Amino acid sequence: MRRRNGLGCRQTGLAVLVALPLLAADSPGWAADLTTREVVSALFKAAPGSAPDLSGKDLRRLDLAGVDFKGANLARATLFGSDLAGANLAKANLAGAVLDRVTITKTNFADANLAQATILRPNIFSSLEAASSEVPTFAGARLAGSHLSGRFDLVNFRGADLTGARFGPKDPRSEELITGRAELTGSDFSAAILRDANLSRSVAKYAKFTRADLRGANLAHANVKGADFTGADLAGADFTGAVLEGANFTNARGLDRARGLQQGFSGDNSTTPSNN
Repeated sequence: MRRRNGLGCRQTGLAVLVALPLLAADSPGWAADLTTREVVSALFKAAPGSAPDLSGKDLRRLDLAGVDFKGANLARATLFGSDLAGANLAKANLAGAVLDRVTITKTNFADANLAQATILRPNIFSSLEAASSEVPTFAGARLAGSHLSGRFDLVNFRGADLTGARFGPKDPRSEELITGRAELTGSDFSAAILRDANLSRSVAKYAKFTRADLRGANLAHANVKGADFTGADLAGADFTGAVLEGANFTNARGLDRARGLQQGFSGDNSTTPSNN
């Protein structure tokens, strides 16, 4: 079972701070600027109507599960290896933040600003099998220029801005080519903005890209078997070497300006896009 910090969430007019033994990540020797208690205290003490300011803080390896960061300023904060399971980061400012190796089971990032943030190889699932009950949500979040790698199967990116986002390992030539690739099977990118995003070599089988803006996106050598591109804008998108079997391109736009579509199909071509 995942350990909970027992500190509870920040609530309007009420917070409960329970006296607990120091957590391992709170002890001397860790590089974090604040302890878990100090983080929760800062959130609670913020003036009504103002955003708690934790910008630039080093909060690595802290147990922050279930903490309410809604609307908080965490721009450029380092949260490497921290436990954010069940935390509420809706509308938080995480621009430029480091979220590598974090636990984000059931974490709420709805409408958060994650522009230029890194989320590399996070921990989401408690087993090898992805479970929809454990996924975080990034619905409506701003992830422009962000870098994501690892497992994001079934994750909700509906309406998110992923302009110029990069999915995959830091260095495509490194040993992380497999372990660091983006796993997006069954993820929901409906109505998301993915202009110029790099999803090359990602695994996005059965993902939903309905009405998504994929203009100029790089899906070269991606596996999008069974993915739904209904109504998506694919002008300038690159599907060179992609696995497209069973993908649905009904009413997709810009097919005549997308690259590599015809060659990516094998077997049943009933959903092969037409430029007519």
